[in-house]
Amino acid sequence: MRPFPDDLAQAQQEWRATYRQLAERPGRTELRRRLYRLSVQLFFHPHWQQRRPSPAAWWELRDLGRSDVDVSGRLRR
Repeated sequence: MRPFPDDLAQAQQEWRATYRQLAERPGRTELRRRLYRLSVQLFFHPHWQQRRPSPAAWWELRDLGRSDVDVSGRLRR
């Protein structure tokens, strides 16, 4: 598994939580805006500046967002 910075993994977890909230309460403007801001934060994170993410890297990052357990062992410090 690739190492991800803590803030990138945290943003992915927040994105997933916000997406779930929006699915439960559709039409909430503040949730849509938060989801948009988090998407931008994920896509343009400095971690991706040296190399654009491969599809496999996106899947690994999304997998971190699905995890309900502490993922600190999989993160780069």
